[in-house]
Amino acid sequence: MPTSMSKPKTVLPGQERSITVVLKSLRNPPLDVKLASQPLSTSVLDIKARVAEQTRIPVEKLKLLHNKRPLTDSKIIKDIVGDDATSKIELSVMVIGGAAAIMPEQNAAVPAAASGQDALTTDAFWEDLNGFLLQRLKDEETAGQMGRLFKASWESSRGTS
Repeated sequence: MPTSMSKPKTVLPGQERSITVVLKSLRNPPLDVKLASQPLSTSVLDIKARVAEQTRIPVEKLKLLHNKRPLTDSKIIKDIVGDDATSKIELSVMVIGGAAAIMPEQNAAVPAAASGQDALTTDAFWEDLNGFLLQRLKDEETAGQMGRLFKASWESSRGTS
């Protein structure tokens, strides 16, 4: 007597099983990205795109690994997980060829910081010095006195030279 074949299971939209994808880098730059509630039909390329959005590293420079084996962009989470009933999958991220040096896009040019004698004329320098003194001396009053003493000494030496 022939056995009947099992019917394919159809899952209604919204009832699909979802999984949390945790991505950690093996080396520099240190990455720790968590993508919650990813459907099993999410491709590796989609995951790379989401990581690229958060880290500003181009998709071409990202390589995802599962159990130390590279994943192709066409694979989906269901292929990686298989029939395991896990709710979380951990993938490793490898950044290829100097992508760590890519900086976030900036439209405005950053002004050059003052250096040498010019730095001493800025309020930011003296605020930094006061912050340093406070950190080292752990006494606000003494740090303030020393900061004023340094500034007064510097200003008086400027006037005599």
